[in-house]
Amino acid sequence: MVGEEGAFVLGWDEVLTEEELSMTLKVLCMSEEEFKEYKEQDGWEDDSEEEENSLSNEALSRLKPSCKKLLYDSVLLSLESYSSDLKAEQDLLDNQEAYEKLSRREQQALHVRYGQKRILHQLLQLL
Repeated sequence: MVGEEGAFVLGWDEVLTEEELSMTLKVLCMSEEEFKEYKEQDGWEDDSEEEENSLSNEALSRLKPSCKKLLYDSVLLSLESYSSDLKAEQDLLDNQEAYEKLSRREQQALHVRYGQKRILHQLLQLL
């Protein structure tokens, strides 16, 4: 369901791997009986009840409570995988002297981590 990379891609305004996330949330939030019925109907490819064409930030905030909780908990787990929090990254970016001591590669990695964490925090607020 998740694809080869095993991850979902989130952007500032929407989920970029919306089909995979939508299907994954739908299946993981089904009861065992709903799942059996869905599987028997071969509902994997041609889902006739397309709820949302795009998983925009607005659409994410309207997910079913069980899906929102699952996604919220997943985001928390993702944030826990980082060795530092968003505030620590912001502090390092704000400290010009410390920032300049980093190698170019470390500076780039800092910007990437900071951006990822900001998107994840934004998603937490939406949910």
